[in-house]
Amino acid sequence: MSVAGTARTRAEIEARIAQRQKDLAATLEEIGVRIHPSTIVGDAKARAAAAVDRAAGTAVVKVNRAVSGVRDQFVSPEGEPRMERVVPVAVLVVAVAGTLLLSSRRRRR
Repeated sequence: MSVAGTARTRAEIEARIAQRQKDLAATLEEIGVRIHPSTIVGDAKARAAAAVDRAAGTAVVKVNRAVSGVRDQFVSPEGEPRMERVVPVAVLVVAVAGTLLLSSRRRRR
């Protein structure tokens, strides 16, 4: 290009016009791609998939925290079972299972 303040030649002006036309064509092509229905649908699908992934990730984190919390109640940091907590829960589970079994047998008679 020419230095500021000096007159441009015809070739410089034509070259600048040609470059602007190329830039405009590229911009119009990009706009065409962005507003094409398949692009819009694809973008919507990607956003929906990302939202599902975030929700699933959040759910997994919450479940892992809950499981870890329960595990911490029944297992010591060294990995040993906390018998003072395991035994009462086991007794409760056996009692509930026995009650359900007895009540189902009574209903059959």
